[in-house]
Amino acid sequence: MSQTPNPAPAADEQGITYASAGVDTAAGDRAVELMKASLAATMTPAVVGGVGGFAGLVDVSELREYRRPLLATSTDGVGTKVAIAQALDIHDTIGQDLVGMVVDDIVVVGATPLLMTDYIACGHVVPERIANIVRGVADACAAVGTPLLGGETAEHPGLMAPDEYDVAGAATGVVEADRMLGAERVRAGDVLVAMASSGLHSNGYSLVRRVVEHAGWGLEREVPEFGRTLGQELLEPTALYTRVCLAMINALDTGASAGPVHALSHVTGGGLAANLARVLPAGLVGDVNRASWVVPPVFDVVRQLGAVPWEDLEGTLNLGVGMVAVVAPEAAEAVIRVAEGSGISAWVLGEVHEAAGYEVSGRLVSGTKGVDGGAVDIFSQYRTA
Repeated sequence: MSQTPNPAPAADEQGITYASAGVDTAAGDRAVELMKASLAATMTPAVVGGVGGFAGLVDVSELREYRRPLLATSTDGVGTKVAIAQALDIHDTIGQDLVGMVVDDIVVVGATPLLMTDYIACGHVVPERIANIVRGVADACAAVGTPLLGGETAEHPGLMAPDEYDVAGAATGVVEADRMLGAERVRAGDVLVAMASSGLHSNGYSLVRRVVEHAGWGLEREVPEFGRTLGQELLEPTALYTRVCLAMINALDTGASAGPVHALSHVTGGGLAANLARVLPAGLVGDVNRASWVVPPVFDVVRQLGAVPWEDLEGTLNLGVGMVAVVAPEAAEAVIRVAEGSGISAWVLGEVHEAAGYEVSGRLVSGTKGVDGGAVDIFSQYRTA
């Protein structure tokens, strides 16, 4: 049966092209050119090949020296913090948030990062904006010694507004099986050492943004408690803990399979107690003294501005603690010295106890994030500036 061919467009009509559908491949190529130098700065001797391949390659020959190498992997985004970056038209800091959320999750098991990749979805590719986002990712990757090995920028016209974007990333690392950190190493008598956050990091921004909107505050508002604008405070990048955590592990390495750093907890969504409980084994309780540090001003401003209950605040935001090390008691002072030598404030947060016979004095948190493990007793009153 014969078929009638589709009629050609009239002389005054143009056919539908990819560009007219909203996808600008030339802009994508321009973005790649702009980000090449940033990506190159993250490369290590282990990287094979250059920018632009279908896949990134890392030489892992050194893993032959491992007795039983375990690969660790994590993936994450930065949530609604991207809305602040978009509103301020500042895009070169959000990348550090992405690296912090991803790479600092794999160091929790004691893994050394081998590589990271990123993914940016946007309504319309603006080469300079994409390059700024990637530059932020690359700068943070370089800071933690992790090659940014590959990525993808996807243009989604009709699904996202032209100025909207979202970012995600994934990282892979390696740890010797008998050096892996975790709840099974934690013992009663271990000390909890807190490492300070740089601010809100990348969690709880739906709450924060709702509070700010309800109060009618603009991002350009000067806030005396911050010594800068609201927008600058909210966009403060996430602190990076990978190097300092690895330094702690390596500096205190005794050569034995079980070093004095027993576990690490990255304080992200859910707050301090919920994340710490994940790395404590069943039968043990960690006590966390709220009065052991001063809550940074940004958290108290959010609390007062939105009349947010303390319990809701501590179940959502980090309140000034970004990472916790669970260490043998004799190593606590050394761990604090390593952190402070890296420019991160650290202090004793509490101690680990046997659950049997332990008398709870505050709010007991357990069974969080689907982990059937230990518990955290968070007690006393917060101190504010």
